Amino acid sequence: MSADQPTDETRPQAGSLFELVLLVPEAAVEPVSDALEALDALSASVEDADAMTEAEQALFGEPGMPPPKEGWQRSRVVALFGTEVAAREAAVLLQAQDFFEGCVVHGVRAVADQDWVRLTQSQFDPVEITPSFWIVPSWHEPPAQAEQVIRLDPGLAFGTGTHPTTRMCLRWTARHAPVGPRVLDYGCGSGILAIGAAKHGARDILAVDIDPAAVEATRLNAEANHVQLLAGLPEAAVGEHDLVLANILATPLKVLAPLLCAHVRPDGHLVLAGILARQADELKAAYAPWLALDVSDEEDGWILMTARKA
Repeated sequence: MSADQPTDETRPQAGSLFELVLLVPEAAVEPVSDALEALDALSASVEDADAMTEAEQALFGEPGMPPPKEGWQRSRVVALFGTEVAAREAAVLLQAQDFFEGCVVHGVRAVADQDWVRLTQSQFDPVEITPSFWIVPSWHEPPAQAEQVIRLDPGLAFGTGTHPTTRMCLRWTARHAPVGPRVLDYGCGSGILAIGAAKHGARDILAVDIDPAAVEATRLNAEANHVQLLAGLPEAAVGEHDLVLANILATPLKVLAPLLCAHVRPDGHLVLAGILARQADELKAAYAPWLALDVSDEEDGWILMTARKA
């Protein structure tokens, strides 16, 4: 398959949303729900997979208090995505996680047509990264105080600026500008982190992703934001960089530790996201042979981990 054009099978269908349907044991409901949030699901619902059967269970909680458990013994989790590509990529990424053991992907299906464009637009406002740096959908005017703006519409690929992991990466980039000329965005999704680096001084930018549709989305978003970068599949990542960014999930980040560290030049920075606060120690241990990671930001239970190569 060409990395330049998505096929008819993977090309997003205009006017539709897509549901990813999962069967999840009780112990995995919370980590799966957290991961779906990190993968930019528009919403996720949890219900009893045994509803209307003899095995149905009731979950009762006090008024105004959370339920006693996150899910049922067998929970049906339905996540909503803006494109079929995003839903199917989320399924692939979830199946690679250690916490997904015992879970089952039931499939991806289109949701009945509605005026999804108007509904989606009503849910996405400009996102503040810093008081002067904003992510602004194309149907909004930038705020008056915005000095740097990334134009990005939700739904094309992961990374719209609405999730804490994306915001923390962009906030780090803005606070450390200029970030240096050479930047690698590994697992680029929509290309938002690469574009943010370009807005803050980077000039030699490489963005890579395992999904050809994400590579194409990155190219289109870069053009829309009038920035120059190279986008390709992971094998295109070569050489050392002043800044290496990776906003993925904890399990692939641990596997990628030697590769990502090798791409950081001496005195360069590594910035990692997609990590829950409870996963900090295991990430530190995974990267210890090469770099000493520290937690440099935290938001809504997610953390940003960074290191500087001596």
